[in-house]
Amino acid sequence: MLPKAELHLHIEGTLEPELAFALAGRNGVDLPYASPEQLRSAYDFSDLQSFLDLYYQLMDVLRTERDFTELAEEYLARAAAQGVRHAEIFFDPQAHTGRGVEIDDVVRGLAAALDGAQERHGISTRLIMCFLRDQPAESALATFEAARPWFGTAIHGVGLDSAEVGNPPGLFREVYDRARDAGLRLVAHAGEEGGPEYVREALDVLGVERIDHGIRSMEDPELVKELAERAVPLTVCPFSNVRLRCVDTLAEHPLPAMLEAGLLVTVNSDDPSYFGGYVEDNFAGVREALRLTESQLRQLARNSFQASFLDHDETRRAALLAEVEAHRF
Repeated sequence: MLPKAELHLHIEGTLEPELAFALAGRNGVDLPYASPEQLRSAYDFSDLQSFLDLYYQLMDVLRTERDFTELAEEYLARAAAQGVRHAEIFFDPQAHTGRGVEIDDVVRGLAAALDGAQERHGISTRLIMCFLRDQPAESALATFEAARPWFGTAIHGVGLDSAEVGNPPGLFREVYDRARDAGLRLVAHAGEEGGPEYVREALDVLGVERIDHGIRSMEDPELVKELAERAVPLTVCPFSNVRLRCVDTLAEHPLPAMLEAGLLVTVNSDDPSYFGGYVEDNFAGVREALRLTESQLRQLARNSFQASFLDHDETRRAALLAEVEAHRF
């Protein structure tokens, strides 16, 4: 299995139907589905918003610290089986605090799984707190301050996700300024459904180090040139792009063109329970649909470690890059 880092993964998006039903039963939550199989059949989305509607509905089963630990532990086990050596994991605190779940319970629950991940699964981790861009900037600021005690221990960065169109990055300048001052790493979703101007705004106004998705950057040649020259990573999610109708088919995905343009692009799974596969499934899918060469696949894996926030452990990064070079397909 090709060793890789996963840099675009929403932990809530790893909630498999079977676990959702188990947690619903434990927590007394009624799901409007008769079985996990019926729930899985509902994973047919027309756009980002149709996915988000179901995504937030199912989150209601996540109520306790133990729930978040089990959710993260299930992901880590699957990720290890798919060759993941390092994972930088998103979570959405506002989606939980808005339901009455304390942010401390969310973070403690996730940390209980992540803290021992390298020993149990061979996966080093970083946790990135995302703000919901379709909620007011004031809510993001309040969430940031509530999470402050966890900075540098459990939480290592901030991101921006949820419905992109009509919610430009610049609305969140203040919370990103605070995050930078606090020493956190900065990323943001941009250029998925929104245009390349959202990517530029995330770079220029928020000062992000990494763009999540970014596929629509290809519509702006000057932006592509800048991204390549600056080696700004783009965490692309092929299965997600197809399932949310941002790209018609996997065979039409711009990934090869992005590689050809010299972009520091990586392959990730986004919300794998909902989009039909974890990260190695995405690698296998693009290899077949786009006829990627072994050299291109190796470059994608190399990119994933180079784009990661492993600056704190360059020895590990070097070892993982060496493992990529030694891999035999």
